[in-house]
Amino acid sequence: MELGLIGLGKMGGNMTRRWIQGGHRVVVTDLQADVLEEMKGVGAEPVKDVASLVQSLSAPRAVWLMLPSGDVTEKMVHTVAAAMSPGDVIIDGGNTFYKDDVRRAGILKEKGIHYIDQGTSGGVWGLTEGYSLMIGGDKEIVDRLRPAFETLAPGAEKGWGHVGPVGSGHFVKMVHNGIEYGMMQAYAEGFEIMNAKKEFGLDLHQVSEIWQHGSVVRSWLLDLIANALGDDPELSNIEGYVTDSGEGRWTVAEAIDLDVPAPVITESLFARFHSRQDTSFGAQLLSAMRNQFGGHAMKTK
Repeated sequence: MELGLIGLGKMGGNMTRRWIQGGHRVVVTDLQADVLEEMKGVGAEPVKDVASLVQSLSAPRAVWLMLPSGDVTEKMVHTVAAAMSPGDVIIDGGNTFYKDDVRRAGILKEKGIHYIDQGTSGGVWGLTEGYSLMIGGDKEIVDRLRPAFETLAPGAEKGWGHVGPVGSGHFVKMVHNGIEYGMMQAYAEGFEIMNAKKEFGLDLHQVSEIWQHGSVVRSWLLDLIANALGDDPELSNIEGYVTDSGEGRWTVAEAIDLDVPAPVITESLFARFHSRQDTSFGAQLLSAMRNQFGGHAMKTK
């Protein structure tokens, strides 16, 4: 099968490697010449620009975008579409907001170009473990691309699936990431409680390894915790500043729109915001109020 891929970040590069290992022909392009040279070394066919990539593929073409959500992907969708013919397909494998998928698909449909939204999970481990793929779009087109999806997934019949119409793939991935926020926050809070119990002298790396086997809280995230604590038990080289990709925000907003309570996901998102504050005026005000009404002690600068 012939595939085109635009955006050779870590995930895009690893997806390319899996496709090549699976016997597919992959044409790639990226702004970074050194990345293109690296992909040439693993068997991909690098080209200089989008037009050359589309022209290098046989119709009906399939071009994957692995780019940051927002303007970068928006512009690239239209750039790729301008070089395509009716019957070709664009697959957005990034973290796009699902409503943007629906809008783009409507625009491309008028040109006879198909659009697939692919929620992709697996991170840097996808190369060896395979990717979890949540796919939205016309089933006929998804079936046409089945060999490519099967190659990326952990197995031909597991870890991937057509979940519904355009937009549904990224919607499911959005909720997936919201759940991920909550799980990560629960682990972080639990380990912080154990870390604070100094009189027990707990070895948190040991605890994480105990929980990896037989425990009801075992998971891949716990495996990653064990890895991190094994490398640096005190996490001394890591700042407690936690960013977010935006998908947690979208999940919370969707919960509000649907009148669905989602307190855990919401609190985990706000905890990330809190991590970015050197000083919290709100926390200062809480301390001042406690002092005012009850004479409780305050820490002063």
